[in-house]
Amino acid sequence: MALPSKLKNFNVFEDGVSFVGEVPEIQLPKLSRKMEAYRGGGMNAEVDVDLGMEKMELGLTMGGFMKEMFKTWGTSKIDGVTVRFAGSYQRDDTEETDAVEVYVRGRYKEIDPGKAKAGDNADQTGTMSLSYYRLVCNGETLIEIDIPNFVEIVGGVDRLAQQRRDIGL
Repeated sequence: MALPSKLKNFNVFEDGVSFVGEVPEIQLPKLSRKMEAYRGGGMNAEVDVDLGMEKMELGLTMGGFMKEMFKTWGTSKIDGVTVRFAGSYQRDDTEETDAVEVYVRGRYKEIDPGKAKAGDNADQTGTMSLSYYRLVCNGETLIEIDIPNFVEIVGGVDRLAQQRRDIGL
């Protein structure tokens, strides 16, 4: 029997500033393909045609008021804010750990300061729209997506390299 690698602890950094102890929860980006059903003549069923990726977002929950989040609000650059998630995942059967890092660049599309009530826990949340994503496990880059530069590398294979050549990039 094998047990899965579970998140034991994590830290979040925004533009290099550590938020250790200040982020109770992070919603890492969902990777989703934009698929459209297609059925042509001579086909007995539909198949999904891959039309690229869906938009990527990251969500942060802060344990209180975080001025750093507000300092980057409204940046005009699509990659104006850098966030790094560093997680330690561990298997309870072997004690083996994996260092998992997620690097993203984007900008806040929403900051919600939450409810203000004296004596209550007041979480602040933020949602970022992303233009860059990189997933690293134990130093190995598993996925790198750079939307403005038309790059999608998965398992060391640049899946858009030929398309870039085809369109003169």
